[in-house]
Amino acid sequence: MEFNPNELEPQFNEQRFWRKLRTNLRRAGKEVIRHCLCLHYAAQKPETPLWAKTVVYGALAYFLIPLDAIPDAVFVIGYSDDLAVLSAALVTISLYVDAEVELQADRKLREWFGD
Repeated sequence: MEFNPNELEPQFNEQRFWRKLRTNLRRAGKEVIRHCLCLHYAAQKPETPLWAKTVVYGALAYFLIPLDAIPDAVFVIGYSDDLAVLSAALVTISLYVDAEVELQADRKLREWFGD
């Protein structure tokens, strides 16, 4: 069964995901962005099971939703709740975050942040 992340609309949307990452790079910080990228790339792998993709897209939807436990606009701590949710999702699906996934995430980080 093929998983379509956009079935989680309006919570998760691929275009909104990439737009939010690019527009919030500096505010969210490298760690939050790297977590998002690792989750996203892990979910793109065909061998990642549906339950793990559901965890990923749930966590990424939380990142995208503007109203959450600590609003993203709150200086310094705005992304701390997002980081907690993303970290929990990464731990949950860690078997599917391999070296290839991490390399893809690191490449994208270098593209956006430089070395």
